[in-house]
Amino acid sequence: MHDRGRASDFFGAGITTGTTLGERVFANAVAGKRADFIGNPDLPHTYSYVPDIAAGLATLGTDERAVGGVWHLPGPETVTTRQLLELVAGDVGHPVGVRPLPKLAVRALGLLNPTMRELVEMSYEFDEPFVLDTTKYQSTFGSDATPLSAAIAATVAWYRDRHGASATPRRSAAP
Repeated sequence: MHDRGRASDFFGAGITTGTTLGERVFANAVAGKRADFIGNPDLPHTYSYVPDIAAGLATLGTDERAVGGVWHLPGPETVTTRQLLELVAGDVGHPVGVRPLPKLAVRALGLLNPTMRELVEMSYEFDEPFVLDTTKYQSTFGSDATPLSAAIAATVAWYRDRHGASATPRRSAAP
């Protein structure tokens, strides 16, 4: 039996399409646009950071204790999507509004766009709390998960570099 590492909706530098947070959230925020979002942004939702996923998979591939198991990989702390967008706003230097995408519109777009079609299938994740329990992984292997604020800052910096945005972040280092 193969080892299985599972993660939630993922984000990070280099992740642009096919995710709930990629272009429609990070790129829009860097460009000063509203974030497009499906579902209720006020529900808790676990998002996984790609470097944490990679580290977790490397652990599963090299540690005998992982053999035959199914593992929820560690990542940043779970918050609501609105709280996540507030952290993004802090890094892009301006408020990030939410533009909800009605399911009917997503279904219509799904007729033309395979990514949107997949989002329709996964929309249940955003209509109720979606929290990944990583207790089994953490109690077995420990966790060096990236704090959410650091993961968002790195992702915003990558999008800013990619899109040539010049917004100045509001966060400042402590003196």
